[in-house]
Amino acid sequence: MIRVENLKKNYGNKEVLKGLDFFIETGEIFSLLGPNGAGKTTTIKILTGQLDPDAGSVQIMEKDVFSHRKFLCPRLGFMPEETNLYERLSVRENLKFFCRLYGVDFNRIEKYLSFVGMAAEADTPVKKLSRGMKQKVLLIRSLLHEPEVLFLDEPVSGLDPASAASIHRLLERLNNKGLTILLTSHDMEEVDRLSDRIAFLDEGEIAALDHPTSLKLNHSPGKLEVLLKVEGKIEKRTLEINSEKAADKIAGWMKEGRLGAVHSSEPTLAEIFVDITGSELK
Repeated sequence: MIRVENLKKNYGNKEVLKGLDFFIETGEIFSLLGPNGAGKTTTIKILTGQLDPDAGSVQIMEKDVFSHRKFLCPRLGFMPEETNLYERLSVRENLKFFCRLYGVDFNRIEKYLSFVGMAAEADTPVKKLSRGMKQKVLLIRSLLHEPEVLFLDEPVSGLDPASAASIHRLLERLNNKGLTILLTSHDMEEVDRLSDRIAFLDEGEIAALDHPTSLKLNHSPGKLEVLLKVEGKIEKRTLEINSEKAADKIAGWMKEGRLGAVHSSEPTLAEIFVDITGSELK
């Protein structure tokens, strides 16, 4: 679906992208995870044809992004990080404007307002909406022409947990319908929940690329945390995962009715990012 090879970009003397290589499968949710300034927004702007690279190639649906813009533009959707809506216009008026640009029927507005749960706000001026609702309007705008690939740049940046969770549920529903999604984020919980695969982007380079579970297993300390019931209290024990003694102890505690819970002590994606790059996600 999307193939990126040796992608490079400089701003003056600063190397922003240093030869990125990755591939995104059809129907996949693929995330670029990295701190501010890592090159995430630059990457997504190049992939959507908004910015020319200094070197390298990008193919979407086996078409070069830069020589097949006319073919690809109607098939790509883009939701920017900044809320660039017309504040004085209503939600419906904003979306009608983009329906005209895309050449699509106004009926799609009602369809997607219902999809995101905002039918009642159709005639509300954008300036009166919460940030979470504005993000939903941006999402609708990126879907009006029913693209095959959706690019999202920090889609829940600055949102409260409830609004972020609402956006996540919408993205999962879209992906279940077959939409390929690439999102950028510095929120490890977001990408952990949504992503089929994650690329760690650090100072313009991909430091690691894998499924979230595989990344955690590959960097796991191999420990189990066991919660035991001891004289009316809960105590924690730490055991080696691949130890026969650990299995015997857990079996014994189960027979005695003392076992409360068993957890593998997997690192978070943020901890793995620090371990690999030496940098923190901010």
